[in-house]
Amino acid sequence: QVPLAESGGGLVQAGGSLRLACAASGRTVSMHMGWFRQAPGKEREFVAAISWIGSQFYSDSVQGRFTISRDSATNAMYLQMNSLKPEDTAIYYCASRAVGGNSRLPADYDSWGQGTQVTVSS
Repeated sequence: QVPLAESGGGLVQAGGSLRLACAASGRTVSMHMGWFRQAPGKEREFVAAISWIGSQFYSDSVQGRFTISRDSATNAMYLQMNSLKPEDTAIYYCASRAVGGNSRLPADYDSWGQGTQVTVSS
């Protein structure tokens, strides 16, 4: 299990873009990494994930607008968010799991960051 730290959140106008980053604070290899988000009063939901080889997975709500990527040398992970909408407003969390295999369930991930706030104004 590896501690993670998100960065890159902020306040943007609808239609704008943000690039989130997730840094692993240790040397542990993460086989699978993902992004989740949680808005006030709502459950944490899956956004995107990426395998160790670079296979990408997206929720329907962000497909075509967000792009997930990772640096295999450092285990850093990124989320490029374009065409942002007010409904994208949430705290975004990065997560990792030590074994391969995609999952959309938060319980299947081993390590979590503290979150970064994304606010999209209309």
